[in-house]
Amino acid sequence: MQIDFEQYDKDNPRIWQVFLYYSIKTKAKGFSHYSAKAIFELCRWHEGIPMGEDGFKLNNIYTADYARKLMQTNPSFIGFFRTRKLKSKRK
Repeated sequence: MQIDFEQYDKDNPRIWQVFLYYSIKTKAKGFSHYSAKAIFELCRWHEGIPMGEDGFKLNNIYTADYARKLMQTNPSFIGFFRTRKLKSKRK
């Protein structure tokens, strides 16, 4: 699954840019916790993200992956999104 996300993220760099933008904007409003799914919906409805090969603008199966990526790449976001413990092994 991680390999799938890495490829999806690589093929769709605009999604990461927009996810990061809305996460920063939301945190700046004073939220200490927020929903990655809500951020994804902002990206979906308020940005011009083109339809992907899978027929979706954003694939919901990667919502948690974007949340984890943000918390891993930007320590100030650790704990901002609540995530479940992964059942499958990932890189």
